[in-house]
Amino acid sequence: MPTETKSHPWMALSAPGAIDDMLKTIGVSKVADLFEQIPQDHYRKKPLDMPPALTSEMELRRDLVTRLKQNGDCESNLSFLGAGVWQHHVPAIVDEIVGRTEFATNVWGSYQSDHGRNQAWFEFSSQLGALLNLDVVQLPVYSWGCAIGHAMRMAARITGRSKVLVPQLSDPERLSVIKTYCQPTEMDDSIEVVMVAADPATGRLDLSDLKSKLGSDIAAVYFENPGYLGTIETEAAEIAKMTRAAGAETIVGVDPSSLGVMTAPGDYGADIVTGPVQPLGVHMQCGGGAGGFIASRDEERYVHNYNGFLVSIADTARSGEFGFGLACPHQNSYGMREDGNDWTGNSTYLWAIAGAVYMSLLGPEGFAELGRLIVSRARYAARLLDEIAGVKVMWPDGHFKEFVVNFDGTGRTVSDINDALRAKGIFGGKDISEEGLNLGQSALYCVTEVHTAADIRRLADTLREILA
Repeated sequence: MPTETKSHPWMALSAPGAIDDMLKTIGVSKVADLFEQIPQDHYRKKPLDMPPALTSEMELRRDLVTRLKQNGDCESNLSFLGAGVWQHHVPAIVDEIVGRTEFATNVWGSYQSDHGRNQAWFEFSSQLGALLNLDVVQLPVYSWGCAIGHAMRMAARITGRSKVLVPQLSDPERLSVIKTYCQPTEMDDSIEVVMVAADPATGRLDLSDLKSKLGSDIAAVYFENPGYLGTIETEAAEIAKMTRAAGAETIVGVDPSSLGVMTAPGDYGADIVTGPVQPLGVHMQCGGGAGGFIASRDEERYVHNYNGFLVSIADTARSGEFGFGLACPHQNSYGMREDGNDWTGNSTYLWAIAGAVYMSLLGPEGFAELGRLIVSRARYAARLLDEIAGVKVMWPDGHFKEFVVNFDGTGRTVSDINDALRAKGIFGGKDISEEGLNLGQSALYCVTEVHTAADIRRLADTLREILA
């Protein structure tokens, strides 16, 4: 008796005969014909050992909830993790607005028709531009690392050069993305990534090493302020001056939550600025969904080298009325495909809406208050941890939100300490002991406005208990 076939409840095109109809329409006899270009040794030899299919919505929900309960989250645990995705407060109104169907759609309309959406995007770009003291802000790309990679390729196109200088103390994840964007040396438009040493006394760029590596072949110098390890680059203006004298572009990575208390990069000579949008009203995401921005001065050589979408404002035929639309859309991969400046990449434009709402809620005074709160609580945490026997906070005099805690004096590994903290409902700092930074058994701790003084004292007391 033949086996009964039926549609899968979660796969719309699984109805009996659907695949045969599609194959007939495109003129092939079997599904394997569609993948003939894949070598046979690339195929699995054994089928995947999959659990039985769940055909009931009730079964599916129970299975998903059971799996999700195995996770430990930052609501039921006290977290001091950062390093690219940080725990900030997201006002309820941000979630309310980004969840509206005008914005949270699976397909976005054409720029000729979506004036409301374009206006919201323009608000994001203009408000972030005010924070950065720059004129042009592109809609977010997939991640901060992607934004840096695109910015470096912009600089290479602008200067016609093929080397970039990057701090030795860089986030390995972002550095990996940067190297991917700069491409292998076999590629015609490959960009060489050269590392610049850090001053061991401060964690900042070693300006003498930077000077020795600056030359006529350098397209850009990239540094972050605050840096990956929370350090503040006090010589940022001098770095920009040295870079400009060498005919290269200054690319700065910046955490926008710092700009209420730190100098805007546009004020100390940054040419191109990148950064994450996640601190601007975006919840921590499990894999992607964070987004990164690119900004610059409003000069033709920069504007014509962007890879994504720029939103602009213009008068209409009716006096006093304004319209919003995309500027220079022809030059990205949507407009010119493989002949565009660069591939535009995945859309994270919903977070531009979140950012617009978040920035409008805080305003200048709100950002200043946020920055002061983060600085004071992070320094309080650093002071308490530094008082623990065997624990040392590195470069304690200048950091924002994050700081390095060294545990060499305790005789314990960061991994062991974090396991012990986790058993007590605390996520310790990110283990950076195996990142090749030559910092020993160290962890990167993060403190934001969500951490109370009691939270910080709980961390310090628990560490004392673990290390006793």
